[in-house]
Amino acid sequence: MQFSADAAETFALQVLAWLVADEDLLGVFLNSSGADEDDLRTRAQDPEFLGSVLDFLMLDDAWVMRFCDTQRISYERVMQARAALPGGAQINWT
Repeated sequence: MQFSADAAETFALQVLAWLVADEDLLGVFLNSSGADEDDLRTRAQDPEFLGSVLDFLMLDDAWVMRFCDTQRISYERVMQARAALPGGAQINWT
């Protein structure tokens, strides 16, 4: 199932809310992205920023699994949502 851009943004906002609720993981996100708490509020509607939230989540399979298990969704949904946001097109190197 493919995501529309709007559905992918909504999905990424759910990931962001989950991330904010995990204080330890939020700190890792803020440190690795260079974002601060103001950015979370001001850029939450920015599709590129939301793509970076999904990119961060996909850095670690355990994080993807924790999020998806909490939401009771398939693990593939994260990548499908990411593909619908700016910069999410898969690159074919062959």
